[in-house]
Amino acid sequence: MSDAIVNAQAGGLSEMERVVDVFVAPSKTFKDIVRNANWWMPFLLMVAFSVASAFVVGKEVGWTRAAENQVHMSPKAEDRLSQLTPEQRASQMAISAKVTMYTTYGFPVILTIIFAIYALVVWGSFNFGLGAQTTYGQVLAVSWYAALPFLITSVLGIITVSFGGNADAYDLRNPVGTNLAYYLPDLSPVLKALLTQFDLVRLWSLFLTILGMSIVAKKTMAQSAMVVLFWWVFGLAFAAIGAAFS
Repeated sequence: MSDAIVNAQAGGLSEMERVVDVFVAPSKTFKDIVRNANWWMPFLLMVAFSVASAFVVGKEVGWTRAAENQVHMSPKAEDRLSQLTPEQRASQMAISAKVTMYTTYGFPVILTIIFAIYALVVWGSFNFGLGAQTTYGQVLAVSWYAALPFLITSVLGIITVSFGGNADAYDLRNPVGTNLAYYLPDLSPVLKALLTQFDLVRLWSLFLTILGMSIVAKKTMAQSAMVVLFWWVFGLAFAAIGAAFS
C-alpha cells in the first residue's frame, strides 16, 4: 500500500500534498507536521534542484568564469590578485574555480548543516524562551518546508542562464533578480549583502517559518515573529560583517 494511501487513511497528508500545500495552503502542511515531522521530501527536492542548477552553471557559465565574477565583485579580493604575477594569478584562479565547483555541487551538504544548527537555535528559543513544547524534528521539518519557495529561485536561475544570460555578469551568490541588490551591482559589498537578504523569495520563506512555528509551537503569530525575526536580524548582521571582511 502506497504512503499516500496510508496517510490518507490516517487522516494526514501525503508527502507530495505537503509540498503542494506549502504554496497554496501552507497552514495544512504545518498542521500535518505536528502529526508527522518527516522532512525528507523537501530535502530531496532541494538536493535535486541544487545539483541541476550547478550542472547548468558549469555548462553555460563555466567554473572559471563564475569564480572570476565573484572576484570582480570583491574589491579586496581583486586587489590581492592584482599584486600577483600572471602565473600566480592563473594558479590562484584555477584553485578558486575548483573550490567554486565543489562548493556549488556540495551546497546541499552545507545547507543541511546550516538547517540543523538553525533548527536547534529556533527550537531552543521557542521551548526555553516561550515555554513551547516542540520537538527538534518538528522545527527541522518546518525549516525545510518553509525553504521550498527557493525552488523557484533555482528554476528562474536555470532559465536565466540557459536562455540569454550574460556569463560575464553572472553572480553565483545572487543569480536571480528577486531583490534590489541584483539591479545595483556597483553597491558596496556590505550594502549588497544587506539588500540581498531583502529578497522576495527569502521574505516568503521567512513568513512561512513564522507561520509554521506558530502552528507547531501553538503560539501567536506575533510571538512566533518575535523569535524568528530576531534570528533573521542576527543573520543580517552576520552577512554584513562577513561581506565587510570578505
